[in-house]
Amino acid sequence: MKTITNIALTTLAFALTASQALAANSVVLDGKHFTQQQAWDIADGAEVKIAAQSATALVKAHELLMEAARLGKPVYGLTVGVGLNKDHKLFAANGELSPEVMKASKSFNYSTLRAHSAGVGEPMPVRLTRVALAVRLNTILSGHTGVQPYVAELYKAYLNNGITPIIPSKGTVGEADILLSSHVGLAMIGEWDVIYKGEPMSSTEAMKKAGIAPLDPVGKDALSILSNNSVAVTYAMQGYRNAKHLLEVSPTVFSLSLEGLNGNVSPFLPQTNDIRPFPYLKEATANVRDSLSGSYLWDANSERPLQDPLSYRTTAYTFSGAYKALADLGQMIDIQINHSDDNPGVIVGAGKDYGNNSQVSKYLVEGKGGVFPTTNFEPLPVALAVQQLSIALTHVSHNSAMRTIHLSDDHFTHLPRFLSAPGNNGHAFGAIQKTFVDMQVRNKALANPVSFDGISIAGNIEDTFTNLKLASDNLIEIVNNTNVMYGLELMHSTQAIDLRKLANSKLKQGNATNTMYKAFRKQVPFVEIDRPFTPDIKASTAFIAAY
Repeated sequence: MKTITNIALTTLAFALTASQALAANSVVLDGKHFTQQQAWDIADGAEVKIAAQSATALVKAHELLMEAARLGKPVYGLTVGVGLNKDHKLFAANGELSPEVMKASKSFNYSTLRAHSAGVGEPMPVRLTRVALAVRLNTILSGHTGVQPYVAELYKAYLNNGITPIIPSKGTVGEADILLSSHVGLAMIGEWDVIYKGEPMSSTEAMKKAGIAPLDPVGKDALSILSNNSVAVTYAMQGYRNAKHLLEVSPTVFSLSLEGLNGNVSPFLPQTNDIRPFPYLKEATANVRDSLSGSYLWDANSERPLQDPLSYRTTAYTFSGAYKALADLGQMIDIQINHSDDNPGVIVGAGKDYGNNSQVSKYLVEGKGGVFPTTNFEPLPVALAVQQLSIALTHVSHNSAMRTIHLSDDHFTHLPRFLSAPGNNGHAFGAIQKTFVDMQVRNKALANPVSFDGISIAGNIEDTFTNLKLASDNLIEIVNNTNVMYGLELMHSTQAIDLRKLANSKLKQGNATNTMYKAFRKQVPFVEIDRPFTPDIKASTAFIAAY
């Protein structure tokens, strides 16, 4: 048995006890109506229940799968091998699921879980692993896997008892996370380590403590546990969640910069944007106007330019593009987590379309349904949406970088160069531009699409990729970098506003901008004289992430 001893428990510092789970709200899973918020609720301790109709569907699907095996139907991962070994016949039932046949099936299941457990890298955080378990349980409950019903019960028991398999975070090309999710099955059969009540231990010990019997896999259990996209889509969900928060604070962060610049509100008026109503542009401009409600920018000012730099004037377009990309990703995730991504697909009551053709008829089980080869493991729609959001957010972060540079430029603000306070003869904000430029260069590299990268493997059968996990990692990092950039932008905009208030103590800010300004100043004070800015940048980044 593999024993992991060098686990960074600080990154896995979530352990759910059974009593905590029962004290939390419950989530009933039925394979169809799972929400992302429910997934995070489960990650944070909500009790998991299985809808009665879904439990019944599991029984029927498993019976259909085993009947297909009994009849000698060619079933990938059941009667024949997987990958290049799909041409290897595992057993011939000859009309009977004899003890010898069942023994062969179980042997293949154990071997499959062992041979596919080949991930690398740091373990997934416990919270994300719990989301992945919840996602996979829900897709199993859609009724198309054919697993033993006890497999679903084990997922539920693991979640409700706080047993979290240790899953490596790297080793997937985005066509089902087979080398990562296999560790879940390995834990369920008692051959891997888990986190239980905050402590790493063998899954055998944890299940014994929790009163849970290990899995004795048969049929398509192993393949269903390992061949799915629950790990990668969990990271896509994390990227979506983080990006959503970033975009919620974006209008106010921008509006503070517009106030610091003494900028023009014209690009955000309904009169100008109703001319060309791109998706979400109306919402983006309305959010900026709302943030500026009550601001001095609505009053005429002789020093205000007719037109500001493009990074100010076009920001509503970057927001609207990001809003659209966020909505698209949310929709793709919702579809992904509420439908089976299994291959093959077990379909109870499948229609007989094209069944008069001998190629199709061999997948059908008369009177019950069928077991069909599928490409439902393909997560390309999610990967493309992840990458589109990454690109959109990199436009957002570009504008942030340019706005921050302009705030240091006395040509645009008519304030002291680099926003130096009176009496500060030092460098002020002249040097810290390099930090947000570094972040933006990283974002540009991270936004490059990765979904078509890869090398043909498995005997040249697996020759296309999505790299969904990598794309999602990149999205998460883009948001993290932009949090840093927004924090730096706030350091500049609030400094500019304070300098304007020194000249005009009655300067009016918008209701939303003033609220953010006051909250920020509690964390990062006005820069009267040069000081180390590293702590300020750290505090500013944390402020954005938590606001």
